[in-house]
Amino acid sequence: MPITYKTSGVDISRGNKLVDIIKPIAHSTFRRGVLQDIGSFGAFFKLPLFKYKKPVLVSGTDGVGTKLKIAFMIEKHDTVGIDLVAMCVNDVLTSGAEPLFFLDYFATGKLSIRKAQDVIKGIAEGCKIAGCSLIGGETAEMPGFYKNNEYDLAGFSVGIIEEDKIIDGSNIKSGDVIIGLASSGLHSNGYSLVRKVFFDIKKYKTNKLIPELGCTIGEELLKPTRIYVKSILGLQKSVKIKGMAHVTGGGITENLPRILPRGLRAVIKNDSWYVRPIFDIVQTMGKVSDKEMFRTFNMGVGFIIVVKKSDVGSIIKKLKQFGEKVFVIGYIEKGHNGVVYT
Repeated sequence: MPITYKTSGVDISRGNKLVDIIKPIAHSTFRRGVLQDIGSFGAFFKLPLFKYKKPVLVSGTDGVGTKLKIAFMIEKHDTVGIDLVAMCVNDVLTSGAEPLFFLDYFATGKLSIRKAQDVIKGIAEGCKIAGCSLIGGETAEMPGFYKNNEYDLAGFSVGIIEEDKIIDGSNIKSGDVIIGLASSGLHSNGYSLVRKVFFDIKKYKTNKLIPELGCTIGEELLKPTRIYVKSILGLQKSVKIKGMAHVTGGGITENLPRILPRGLRAVIKNDSWYVRPIFDIVQTMGKVSDKEMFRTFNMGVGFIIVVKKSDVGSIIKKLKQFGEKVFVIGYIEKGHNGVVYT
């Protein structure tokens, strides 16, 4: 029998069927500016130049990491797409840019239309939350490259901002205040450590109920990353933000210094915000040091803004109106660039 691509493990017809299924899902995210439907070689988006004098495009790319392992274990695939969008658009947001569109890359050994459809539904939901459009992507079927029933995800987001409104932290000064926006949990970082603690050391199953969490381990670990786009864009309309950081891998320790001018450091007050139980549980069960925890996890703070002290009251009020849980977590002072915990 002559060999074919299909007998080698790649079913082009199945991929085409998936494209037909996800077209209406993607279409539900379309905003003004999308020029072509899913399925072309390239994705087209007309920039709203009428709104800008000197527009600048801001791009970001990321993945979900080993959090995907939890989705495989539970056989639940409709939330990791939200994580994928969040990891990209929250990065783009730190400059003050409005995310415009999103593209995804889904790679697997053997394509399961059901799983892929669930993932794309999550991506579309994330795009709706962020106000951007899912305008394209790629599905790659690579037999022998991935383990059975597993896949990987990558995402790409592009946003836009007026050149003179770019937020880069350069105006941050000593005496400015650091405000933290609460995370929904672990978000999408530190899962290699978390999986080692729960599944390798403690030998837990994903359906293990943890009273302190009020849910199973699996349910907690699959909570989607919070998307802060609409809250921050809404805040920017009336308040000047000096700097922003998305607290991802590296935690506050590694991410906040990225926006600080030379000669300034951040002072973080450890007991100034609510630390969700999942972090205490991981630290206690894994005997993880404070330093390692703050360098690996967001510790309950998913996004940070730096503002003038005189603006703190009005900013907190506005962010709460947008549904955010907000904490004053520290301040800026002169010193060697970095983070000091007190």
